[in-house]
Amino acid sequence: MKKVLALIGLMIVSASLFAQENPAAPASSQEQLPLETRPIIVRTDLVNVLFTVTDKKNRMVLNLTKDDVRVMEDRKAQSVENFSRESDLPLRIAILVDTSNSVRDRLRFEQEAAIDFLTSTIRLNKDQAFVVSFDSEPQMLQDYTDNLEKLSEAIRSLQAGGGTALYEAVYFSAKEKMIFFPPPEPYLRRVMIIVGDGQDNQSVRTREEALAMAQRGEVTIFTISTNRTGAERPGDKVLRRLAEETGGRAFFPFAASELAGDFREIARELRSQYSLAYISSNKAQDGTFRTITLQPRNKEYRVRAKNGYFAPSQSQ
Repeated sequence: MKKVLALIGLMIVSASLFAQENPAAPASSQEQLPLETRPIIVRTDLVNVLFTVTDKKNRMVLNLTKDDVRVMEDRKAQSVENFSRESDLPLRIAILVDTSNSVRDRLRFEQEAAIDFLTSTIRLNKDQAFVVSFDSEPQMLQDYTDNLEKLSEAIRSLQAGGGTALYEAVYFSAKEKMIFFPPPEPYLRRVMIIVGDGQDNQSVRTREEALAMAQRGEVTIFTISTNRTGAERPGDKVLRRLAEETGGRAFFPFAASELAGDFREIARELRSQYSLAYISSNKAQDGTFRTITLQPRNKEYRVRAKNGYFAPSQSQ
């Protein structure tokens, strides 16, 4: 019995010493927070893709599931980690308006259509927009805000005159205002709307440099052509390429009065999208551009999404 009591005493002493040398770790600051105030941790290795699906009559398809879309990166199948309908993401919108001499007679229609779009789209305390005009160079007229009065005032201040620096405006807006490091929390929908004729005679940046910067910022570009000749011009091809390469859409209204309808269509599309995320099977951090292809199971469906992304680099 004495041996048993001695053994128990030794165990108690040992446990006491262990507790002194290894005190219980205090709860982390995040664990002490109420659930509703704890920060959400986002995996930075996920490749996020926002996309729109339409049928052969150009109607939105809104009932897809994860199994209805196949994801390919550089022609290699990828495994989708997350899939959801996205109708409520916070928006960050860039309004870029061509104010060169070539659009002088249509500027009033552009102004009113852009204001109507922002009025019906911007949600206070959730969405924000900024306004850039461009002729010989881009000019920030109103920085990010959800104040519709300030945005409207900036748009109404537009005055036509000068050359056209479209690529400079796209590059500047994407680089300075739409690239976020680390990725925004929550994930933001970044949209650039360009109203112009697609011509450029003043930019130092090239079209490909402007497009690459938009792709780095994960910006979706929508374009509205101001060409009213009825014949396709080189500028229309530029606007179509900027939109298609970033998962957006190009509009070619025949009359200036149709601008409002195009803006309404953009607003509708922004609330009718899907989001998926996958972890790339290519683990190299080489900063290269990787192509993305989304293949719907239903061959009659058409998918609009960005055509790729720039992989992270070790220098980031």
